[in-house]
Amino acid sequence: MSDIVQYTYRGPAALVTINRPDRRNALSRALIAELTEAFLRATTDPAARCVILTGTGSAFCAGMDLDELRGTLGDDSDMVWDDAAKLSSLYELIYTLPKPTIAAVNGAAVAGGAGLVTVCDLAVSVPDAKFGYPEVRRGLVAAMVMPHLLRHVGERAARYMLLTGELIDAVEALHLRFINAVTNPDRLLDAADAWAKSLAEGGPKALTTTKELLRRFGHQNVSVEELARGSAEPRLTDECKHGLTAFFEKRPAPWSPR
Repeated sequence: MSDIVQYTYRGPAALVTINRPDRRNALSRALIAELTEAFLRATTDPAARCVILTGTGSAFCAGMDLDELRGTLGDDSDMVWDDAAKLSSLYELIYTLPKPTIAAVNGAAVAGGAGLVTVCDLAVSVPDAKFGYPEVRRGLVAAMVMPHLLRHVGERAARYMLLTGELIDAVEALHLRFINAVTNPDRLLDAADAWAKSLAEGGPKALTTTKELLRRFGHQNVSVEELARGSAEPRLTDECKHGLTAFFEKRPAPWSPR
């Protein structure tokens, strides 16, 4: 594991830290692979009763690395499908992890970064964090996050976030139950620590069974593979190509009102 993901300990928790502050912790292929490795390690780590996920710098995670994504636009290659499948598998790994997970959101959590927050069991955020899914504004579809977002905020709020692409602040995210708590930046990991200690008081098997029953009660009708496909297919379209090109050139997308 390289330094883009750090695996350390805080009390009874494994602390997994995304460490690409120069790229706002954007989800590159290497980062997705190392996050997968870190959560797999936590699964069997006897010292980790739960997992805290956080980021370095000013952002928690700014979503997919668009520079990397731009290299596959319109290219009907295995890489497009493989990228989507690996991110979808990471979400599923975190969501179904047999140990409780806590997102300690240190800054903006957008697109795929907001997805990471939704697949964690608990989430605490700093006040100035922003959350949202601007994918449609780039000609993309936030397919993989849909079932997780719906579980937290319900259909009305999910439709607003996914269809408008607008970002919400931490206060609104708390109101919508997207997150559980808001705290000052200097208290963020302390708040996560307190939850970790509380979780560690639960029996490991009892926690695992509780998570599994919650997953079964919240069963989604769309498979992980279908969600990955729903995310990958738009990347092959001209609409996505034009949308991302406009984003990088800092101009309105061609479909935007003039």
